[in-house]
Amino acid sequence: MRVRYTLQARNDLDSIYTYLDQRAPAAARSVKELIERRIASLADFPLMAPATDEPGTRELTVVRYSYKVYYEVVGGEVRITHIRDARRQPCIGE
Repeated sequence: MRVRYTLQARNDLDSIYTYLDQRAPAAARSVKELIERRIASLADFPLMAPATDEPGTRELTVVRYSYKVYYEVVGGEVRITHIRDARRQPCIGE
């Protein structure tokens, strides 16, 4: 399956990566790689994460770190809709 990112998810990822680079440049690379590996695994296992209360949305946890990846399986693709740091306050509407 193909994995695609919404504009919101790309912006989320950019914000997370900027934050990591500023706070812990030495560790940022391994965290980024783990996030990307977990997301890439959705291409082979799109239903591996549990469903959320939001119809059609699944929540993938990035183990060892508190990142959550929200996505939908639509047709033949996995659409990443939102990525967030679970340690932070959720946005209104999440």
